[in-house]
Amino acid sequence: MIWLDVLVQGILLGGLYALFAAGLSLVFGIMRLVNLAHGDLIVFAAFAILLITATLGLNPFLAALLAAPLMFAVGWALQRFVLNRVLGKDILPPLLVTFGLSVALQNGMLEVFSADSQRLSVGALESASINLGIVTVGTLPLLTFASAVAAIFLLNRIFYTTALGRAFRAVSDDPTTASLMGLNPKSVFAIATGLAMVIVTLAALYLGMRANFDPSIGPARLLYAFQAVIIGGLGSLWGTLAGGAIIGVAQTFGAQINPEWQILAGHIAFLVVLLIRPRGLFPRAVD
Repeated sequence: MIWLDVLVQGILLGGLYALFAAGLSLVFGIMRLVNLAHGDLIVFAAFAILLITATLGLNPFLAALLAAPLMFAVGWALQRFVLNRVLGKDILPPLLVTFGLSVALQNGMLEVFSADSQRLSVGALESASINLGIVTVGTLPLLTFASAVAAIFLLNRIFYTTALGRAFRAVSDDPTTASLMGLNPKSVFAIATGLAMVIVTLAALYLGMRANFDPSIGPARLLYAFQAVIIGGLGSLWGTLAGGAIIGVAQTFGAQINPEWQILAGHIAFLVVLLIRPRGLFPRAVD
């Protein structure tokens, strides 16, 4: 019975990792861009939510609703005025720019918010649980997983059933032809990054409610997101959920055997999947 509980807790933990990864997967799937500042942007959004809660006295969920459009604007501006200038066949310029952005964000947050750990308080919800009979699960982890499923479902609906999604697919497949049909690839890319930042805000909300955060933890969040994306398959949104679940289960099983093995077990699971399926479990065809 204890191993069933470990399995369930690992899957629920995977929901958080899937939220970390969904925005990264969306951006890569549309413009083949690996954003090395993604983890730091998650932390930045967490601090934005914290600042709104402290200033306006709002519940973190309401604060996240206010932070989401702000983060959309940040993502839109970042892509429109910075990243679009370095996109091209050479992947090195975007990597260098986003690496520089990562360093700048970490140091900027350190100056503004200090190195002290922070947390988003949600009162009784932090320790609430639901008895499912054979296992008992925390309400917050369950809510995190449900939010991850809902976010990925909505992203897929947008991507495959809306005019905006058709624009995403068109500029992803052939920006030149898409521009001849009246689309502006740079504007479409900016909207995609803004949408990814909305998902980043949701990830930041659950990160802040479930664990302490400080300006230095961004690279570790990026690592988990990157591993979930690679395991699931580059560009596959539902694959990120599977990838996050695999990492989460590996970590909880590793921690059950030996607490010191928790993080290591996740990395080993990543390497094993990479050896068996180098393109991930559900790779999306890329040109």
